[in-house]
Amino acid sequence: MKSERSFPRAVVSAKGARWVEGGHPWIYESDVLLVDEAENGALVDAVSEKGKYLGTGFLSETSKIRVRLVSRNANDAFDEAFWRRRVRWAWDYRKTVMGSDVSACRLIFGEADGFPGLTVDRFEDLLVTQTLSVGMERLKPVLFPLLADVLRADGVEIRGIFERNDVILREREGLAQGKGWFPLPGAPAPESPVVEICENGVFYRVDIENGQKTGFFLDQKYNRRAVAQLAGDRRVLDCFTHTGSFALNAAKGGAAHVTAVDVSESAVAMARANAERNGLDGKMDFLCADVFDLLPKLEEAGGKPYDFIILDPPAFTKSRETASSAERGYKEINLRAMRLLPRGGYLATASCSHFMPAERFERMLRAAAYDARVELRQIEARQQSPDHPILWNVPETDYLKFYLFQIV
Repeated sequence: MKSERSFPRAVVSAKGARWVEGGHPWIYESDVLLVDEAENGALVDAVSEKGKYLGTGFLSETSKIRVRLVSRNANDAFDEAFWRRRVRWAWDYRKTVMGSDVSACRLIFGEADGFPGLTVDRFEDLLVTQTLSVGMERLKPVLFPLLADVLRADGVEIRGIFERNDVILREREGLAQGKGWFPLPGAPAPESPVVEICENGVFYRVDIENGQKTGFFLDQKYNRRAVAQLAGDRRVLDCFTHTGSFALNAAKGGAAHVTAVDVSESAVAMARANAERNGLDGKMDFLCADVFDLLPKLEEAGGKPYDFIILDPPAFTKSRETASSAERGYKEINLRAMRLLPRGGYLATASCSHFMPAERFERMLRAAAYDARVELRQIEARQQSPDHPILWNVPETDYLKFYLFQIV
């Protein structure tokens, strides 16, 4: 095998080899014993101390994740045909699992699709990318035109690809931050980064240049639909509303009235504009407030003004070191919501942090219910939509927890 391979080698410790053979595609700096001379971001063969081939992946000289595997097949050539096939597989999967919802979906979800460190979202005829590994950064000139080609070959016209690389995580890879249109061959950059999408029958204007992350949170698509099914004739409080997606689904689902709350004035303005676009502003009101301040005030005021509360906060923790303080934050808002709701009321609650695993989140919910002197009747436990597939051998792909309860 050594004489036939043309890639530099990264020799992996016995511990690291066991980790890789267990199915995880990441090889950490501490488990790499030796690396042949190679450019940062180049493909290298990962081998055990005895020379056994473990896989081929991108080298990252500055990251704690030193090698990100893209294949365990020694026969793969990693040419244009290889990457085109990978893109085609990802697109075919989305068409299968999303059906008619494929017009606004996550097209590539990093390691779950064999593209470590790359996110690609589709919003109608625009693609938005976020590149967080140096290997994917080097591959862009080949890969991004392929994305457009594969979709166009299937009758989906793509006007442009916008890069949202304005994230600090790129610095761990030695990459600069920035954002802008990727120059597609033969295609001028679109004039506007704003596009309209329709999800669950609700229309949204998505600003892919200035919106959070890639412009819109697609992973809660079907969880929002589940909320709509419970919202009929209810008085709904949607906390951390962002662009109003849960609130709008509740209003469209027949809620008697919906109050949408966010600490960001721009988010509230966007939520209000989305309500007007959908003709739902007559049954909604909007409040710019900190949820951590609002819920105690509502509790102090007495009464039960809402019978359905939705808690969809941003990630309270992005590391194991802050998980305990994040748990306290989750418990605070869930405890307050449980106290505010009447018996028979409904609670939707979520966490989008991988570092708050389901077991810990559920333990927090039990403690909050005990302190609130209520019981939780579980309706559903849900996760991210299937365009964000979960690999069981890569726990990092399993991050979204979403629960629907009745308070009894």
